[in-house]
Amino acid sequence: MGKDNGFLLYERKNNPTLPPLERIKGFAEFHTTLDEAERRKQAARCMDCGVPMCQSAIKLAGMVTGCPLHNLIPEWNDALYNGYFKQAAQTLMETSSFPEFTGRVCPALCEKACNLGCDKCGSAEAVNVHDNELFIIEKAFAEGYVRPRIPKAHTDKKVAVIGAGPAGLAVADMLNRRGHSVTVYEREDKAGGLLMYGIPNMKLDKSVIDRRIALMEAEGVRFIYNANIGENTDAQTILHEYDAVALCCGAKKPRSLSVPGSDANGVLFAVDFLSSVTKSLVRSHLKDHAFFSPKGKDVIIVGGGDTGNDCTGTCIRLGAKSVTQIEMMPCPPTQRAKNNPWPQWPRVLKTDYGQEEAIAKFGHDPRIYETTIKEIHVQDGNVCGVKTVQVEFKMIDGKRQLVEREDSERELKADLILIAAGFLGCEEYTANTFGVALTPRSTVATEGETYRTNVEKVFTAGDMHRGQSLVVWAITEGRACAREIDQYLIGYRNL
Repeated sequence: MGKDNGFLLYERKNNPTLPPLERIKGFAEFHTTLDEAERRKQAARCMDCGVPMCQSAIKLAGMVTGCPLHNLIPEWNDALYNGYFKQAAQTLMETSSFPEFTGRVCPALCEKACNLGCDKCGSAEAVNVHDNELFIIEKAFAEGYVRPRIPKAHTDKKVAVIGAGPAGLAVADMLNRRGHSVTVYEREDKAGGLLMYGIPNMKLDKSVIDRRIALMEAEGVRFIYNANIGENTDAQTILHEYDAVALCCGAKKPRSLSVPGSDANGVLFAVDFLSSVTKSLVRSHLKDHAFFSPKGKDVIIVGGGDTGNDCTGTCIRLGAKSVTQIEMMPCPPTQRAKNNPWPQWPRVLKTDYGQEEAIAKFGHDPRIYETTIKEIHVQDGNVCGVKTVQVEFKMIDGKRQLVEREDSERELKADLILIAAGFLGCEEYTANTFGVALTPRSTVATEGETYRTNVEKVFTAGDMHRGQSLVVWAITEGRACAREIDQYLIGYRNL
């Protein structure tokens, strides 16, 4: 490494963020950047590890740690420290299809596995891999290192990719690079999947996605929008016209509430709420008012994960009167538990941007733990409140069961309820129209550890294959699926 004692000389510094009360005034990305000199110091903190756990993606006690893409993190950190920006970008793009996405929205599995984060390293903090990655790719775009990579030779094979989310885009990118003719079918009016309409703009500005799509089009990938397979586009025609098909439609079937009053006006799935807001923002900067507005309303969000946090931040920006996040699980500890050692993903309390903004706006953390909704109160067909109850998990007859705590019922005001309780697998209609088998988890079944379905020449990847997961895993699966399709088409892998 260029600076073999950098981790001793420099402390970790994250990209600065705008103050909560300032950033909630709009939907612009709120992270600013360190200057180049400071960024190179952050890269200098990367140690010359004998075993760089950051890029390992190994399974420990049922949990995967490290980068699923196997990014060559020490190598591009070294290049960044030495000022070899083009080399850093080239090394990063060898393994990562879309660093500008993961550099913004990935929870950085790599950092949680960094050797500097080990208990044995005392008070040292992990290398800032996430922000370094984003700096490298944005520098590459700014300096012109990222250019259309048009294949020097083309095959006579045609591939259809169904779904333009991160998995589908990764499949298309890799197979187009191989020289196959790739067409991506997307049911929305823009590419990106949940990156486009599911993740709020303040986390991922949509111009970043448009920039990548324009690049892929320049490289030869064809996009067909408003093409909903099984609704307005025929699957059998696609099977007839293409040599291989990749199903990458995500896991967009949301988990619902099964309590009295859950069918009332004002009960929405979080994905529908977030999508309506982002679509309006992209099309008219919210001037068309074609979104579910929380302005002046008491909002309850069911779910304490990333989507619930995104709903919190979005509702605050749109003028909600109050925001409450209900979480069924207990509040996580502030430090690693003994049964959650490094380099596992740390199951610790995280206060994300939405909660920070709620604290600044309303004066308290919006999250309520070990609580669930027992009943939704309805007046004239509209939500007017909820009855909650505290819950806990207990072992009963050898099984872990969720039980109510006595005398814990509570009434809360509510004009809008957003369900951010996760997803139950893919929406079956596209899978059914292609005739592929599904698992009991409503994901597309494949043969063993492959991406091949039970239907000839049909493959699958991403959340549609593995269930609800991270963007980085969708990209990883897309790249792996592309390699398998390439071998299927020409008899050997050249990716």
